[in-house]
Amino acid sequence: MKVSIIIPALNASKTVQACLTACVQQVLPATVQTEIILVDDGSTDNTAELAQAFDIRLLRHKAARGAAAARNTGIAAAQGEVILFTDADCVPRQNWVAEMLRPFTNPTVMGGKGIYATEQPQLTARFVQIEYEDKYDLLRQQPAIDFIDTYSAAYRAAVLRACGGFDERIRYVEDQDLSFRLAEQGHVMVFQPTAVVLHQHSDSLGRYVRKKFMIGYWKSQIMRRYPRRVVKDSHTPQVLKLQMGLVALTLGFLALSLIFPLASLMALLLLALFFLTTLPFLGKTWTKDRAVCLAAPFFLWCRALALGLGYAWGMLRPQPGV
Repeated sequence: MKVSIIIPALNASKTVQACLTACVQQVLPATVQTEIILVDDGSTDNTAELAQAFDIRLLRHKAARGAAAARNTGIAAAQGEVILFTDADCVPRQNWVAEMLRPFTNPTVMGGKGIYATEQPQLTARFVQIEYEDKYDLLRQQPAIDFIDTYSAAYRAAVLRACGGFDERIRYVEDQDLSFRLAEQGHVMVFQPTAVVLHQHSDSLGRYVRKKFMIGYWKSQIMRRYPRRVVKDSHTPQVLKLQMGLVALTLGFLALSLIFPLASLMALLLLALFFLTTLPFLGKTWTKDRAVCLAAPFFLWCRALALGLGYAWGMLRPQPGV
């Protein structure tokens, strides 16, 4: 079997060498051959020059067109029957390819999703990792999923080409759009938690909040296409939607308290309810990282606020043509 690994890269000079080193050093089954395709999406640093030191295929965009376009360029050039994706700031473990391919022994499986890990010491990054692990716990309960993140992803090439690849009009979370589209078509996708890539998560609150805002904004664009996914999808904890609502109501009553002081009591009640919704997450976190556990209610509040603001902004300012 031939497998293509596609990596989009934009100004990734700080991380691309570690990523490519990990990809070329994969421990593979005897029957598997890989090609590594790095698509330089118009980098203005020396990403392409660093990549040329490796035995890979290097494709280049003259100007930045977005990750979706870079992945589509890779898909068009790929020769593998299974296509794997990771990102230029990820470092796949040595058995990543082998583990990503395991589900494909079942001919009905069309896509698979691996996981993130991190070795970062920052509190925010440690919280982000536990946040992902909380979602992984949800995915483990499901025999099939409807969302594959492209940081650790695999698809049958024929399915990717038949569906038209990634929508290049979507500049963020384009992997959600692709996954929901494939799920709507009835394709089977599965969770493969043994396929691990190391990642550099957001290491400050500012970066984390900005990322969540962008996710919320683009999520609102995608939900216009797949309205039933607003109710439920395989990777979003239902409690997150409740938390977003509680944050919005709390802020609303706080604003109202400027006119009606008693409204502040309702804001305090809503804040208490928000804290109660965090208890299951805190219970998981306490056994993993107690410092993160103590900070988690604050992080979860910021998450709900940023996602909610981004989603609301997306509803008010929709992207033309999306």
